[in-house]
Amino acid sequence: MVQEPDLREEIALYTKGYHHIAGLDEAGRGSWAGPVVAGAVILPVDQPNLAQHLEGVRDSKQLTPRQRDHLYEVIRCAALAVGVGIVPPDMIDELGIVPATRQAMRLAIAQLNPLPDFLLVDYLHLPEVSIPQKSITNGDALSLSIAAASIIAKVTRDRWMVQLDNRYPGYGFAQHKGYGTRQHREALARLGPSPVHRLSYAPVRLMLQK
Repeated sequence: MVQEPDLREEIALYTKGYHHIAGLDEAGRGSWAGPVVAGAVILPVDQPNLAQHLEGVRDSKQLTPRQRDHLYEVIRCAALAVGVGIVPPDMIDELGIVPATRQAMRLAIAQLNPLPDFLLVDYLHLPEVSIPQKSITNGDALSLSIAAASIIAKVTRDRWMVQLDNRYPGYGFAQHKGYGTRQHREALARLGPSPVHRLSYAPVRLMLQK
């Protein structure tokens, strides 16, 4: 049975006086190529029937590409604010994936208008952000705001990878989105790393050593 995220966390915070609660999630941490992308979404928690309006919004990994594309537009229309942060692969190599993910989240937060007064973050804590926050393990399965952010991040990144497939043909980025599939591994062996591969990741780094 698929777990449906809800607004319990958001409503509890709203009753405490936080009115701009942002959910944050990322896409692409495990990918061998392309950016890591963070989404940030502030929902109008006090809006009647919000959960019904966002029916179907859940962890992006549980949705088909068509469902994600549809819900991406629904979220964009329903949200008070949406932000996206993108950190490219060379910065991932320089910083490491966790600091790069935090950077993407900070960039996403900076795009929000209004600015959030509380953050619900999937898994990570953002120590360099002074906004009150709560890290939630498996947050995209529990919080509707985080689930919405996961869809924004995933759709944005998938579209980015399709563009990279046009720029660097032969790797299959449009199909596997940079993740470690057999097709991707075979393309790496045949073509070598592209300019958008993460050279610090072991499967890519090993190709450079051959």
